[in-house]
Amino acid sequence: MNRELLMLVEAISREKNVERDVVFGAVEAALAQAAKKLYEGEVDLRVAIDRDTGNYETFRRWHVVPDEAGLQLPDQEILLFEAKEQIPDIEVDEYIEEPVESVPIGRIGAMAAKQVILQKIRDAEREMLLNDFMSRGEKIFTGTVKRMDKGDIIVESGRVEGRLRRSEMIPKENLRNGDRVRAMIMEVDLTLRGAPILLSRSAPEFMIELFRNEVPEIEQGLLEIKSCARDPGSRAKIAVVSHDKRVDPIGTCVGVRGTRVNAVTNELAGERVDIVLWSDDPAQFVIGALAPANVSSIVVDEEKHAMDVVVDEENLAIAIGRGGQNVRLASELTGWKINIMDADESAQKEAEETGTLRTLFMEKLDVDQEIADILIEEGFTNLEEVAYVPIQEMLDIEAFDEDTVNELRARAKDALLTQAIAREESVESVSQDLRELAGLTPELIALLADAGVKTRDDLADLAVDELTAITGQSEEDARALILKAREHWFVDQE
Repeated sequence: MNRELLMLVEAISREKNVERDVVFGAVEAALAQAAKKLYEGEVDLRVAIDRDTGNYETFRRWHVVPDEAGLQLPDQEILLFEAKEQIPDIEVDEYIEEPVESVPIGRIGAMAAKQVILQKIRDAEREMLLNDFMSRGEKIFTGTVKRMDKGDIIVESGRVEGRLRRSEMIPKENLRNGDRVRAMIMEVDLTLRGAPILLSRSAPEFMIELFRNEVPEIEQGLLEIKSCARDPGSRAKIAVVSHDKRVDPIGTCVGVRGTRVNAVTNELAGERVDIVLWSDDPAQFVIGALAPANVSSIVVDEEKHAMDVVVDEENLAIAIGRGGQNVRLASELTGWKINIMDADESAQKEAEETGTLRTLFMEKLDVDQEIADILIEEGFTNLEEVAYVPIQEMLDIEAFDEDTVNELRARAKDALLTQAIAREESVESVSQDLRELAGLTPELIALLADAGVKTRDDLADLAVDELTAITGQSEEDARALILKAREHWFVDQE
């Protein structure tokens, strides 16, 4: 039987053109799987075949785990202190083995063994093909549509298959069997049988890579695409910067008579591309990203990472775009939250903010409106700035003498201390289950407490827009926090 085993390995190795060791590995796995049927529980077995004689031995083994970790799989694991009783110098993640009875090949049946072996060989072949494909370093997968699979499209390139999910296709794009397709390689998931390469035609990375192929100056390092935002199949924006003053980044990406940008547009079902000049000045970057709208003025709020952009009546619709598309893409491209408003809205908002700040200074610093307005005109926006900016900045204000400056700073520090004490008392009133909720920082807890949200159920009852108004979080973060707060409801129901 051992001689027949060697002949079987040799025949499969030649037939499938794979190394003998790969076939031996498949046979060992098949024998180990068959031997497991002799045991109750999920034991771990290893079979070792002598490559020259065909003789084989079977071992049961236990994985050594740290004492403090405990046994998660009792049939396969052993604690370190127990393992050291058998092998004093053994370490964690090593194995203890003992010989056990081997299963004769005749008992599992030659045909059954061969099927298992051939499946292992197919898996090995598939892995070899995949590794060979991935070793080329290609980022774009080019192939033809082979078939549909539960709404996904399977694309074949040579003997390698990729999976293009419906969510990663360009909307309204109709691909049929035999169509040529190009898509971005996003990841490789070996758990997916048949088509482990996950593809995308809607990802911003795909557009970036298409431009890289069309614009050699990017590969040469003369140009760089800093970011990309897409509404797949409709419109996109890319931000480019030149590392060579002699190279015009926008003109280079457009190409002679638009040849380069048109090649990208044609690949993406007519998706229109705005090419924006990147700037390390966030305000200038946002102004460029909102093109073709002309911006009248812009106010940057570093703390909220947001900008209020003022445009005239003629440019309002252009800046916002159809369905808010232009401002949304500009926001994604720049990473800043952009609020578009006309001059009247801007003036009204500025008046409201000035009024709120005036009231704050008058109440907390116990000063009249004239002093409060001077602080606002000089750019002070909160009590912390009054209390802790370099004293010389306040002494440089013509309307203030040294005594006034010192008094204002002292009052600001006292007001901040009073606020801190009040906030601490407010936080202490928050329930323990809310304090321990994952994702809540001390700052968020303080904001919730100030708003009267004192328990986990109070938080769970909030709507997303209510929570964002309290904390200033993004809608996505606020939604995740509310769902986390609601988890115990469903546990209780179970």
